[in-house]
Amino acid sequence: MPTENLTHILFSNWQHILQPFGVDQITAEKAFSCLVAAYSTPGRYYHTLKHIEHVLSTIQILQGYTNNLAAVQLSAWFHDVVYDSQAQDNEERSADYAFELLSNLGISESTITTVTRLILNTKDHQTAVNDYDSQVLLDADLAILATNPVDYQEYAYAIRQEYGWMAEADYITGRRQVLERFAQRSRIYFTPLMLEFAEASARNNIQIEIQSLD
Repeated sequence: MPTENLTHILFSNWQHILQPFGVDQITAEKAFSCLVAAYSTPGRYYHTLKHIEHVLSTIQILQGYTNNLAAVQLSAWFHDVVYDSQAQDNEERSADYAFELLSNLGISESTITTVTRLILNTKDHQTAVNDYDSQVLLDADLAILATNPVDYQEYAYAIRQEYGWMAEADYITGRRQVLERFAQRSRIYFTPLMLEFAEASARNNIQIEIQSLD
């Protein structure tokens, strides 16, 4: 389970996001409890509430690029709410989960439509040139790639734990393919800030991990 301090920080964030939508306290608390439970399920080592907190913190830094900050923040909360490393439809199921919970909270249909679209874009981490909200979410989701070497190693190890059911050789093959897809992109990050300050670090970390897999 997450630490009490992390939970407190995240609940404050959750309340702040929901405030403009007029969601009452009890309903907001129930929804938050559902999210905490979802992100605390067994088998999660990286896709946890700690990841959500990191994504939300990065969105705060990049918020100047957004058109609909609330939708981006809500999509951050829900983008990994369903996570099974053996499944191929996590993003679709997460979008469905967001649709149902946000509908029950009385969030506007237009906001929910945006949130589900943003979540689905995390499947391939690609988006349109002018889809600034998606760009911010995707950059925040991949911000871990540009972290310091110690935290990156922790991240890589946590991902390996989530695929603990895979044989080592199969994992190495699959992981290398994922990393090489990012390395071969013309740019990993979309927003000017991340492109300037995170792109080089991310590429360096990725190359080091690829070499370690070899």
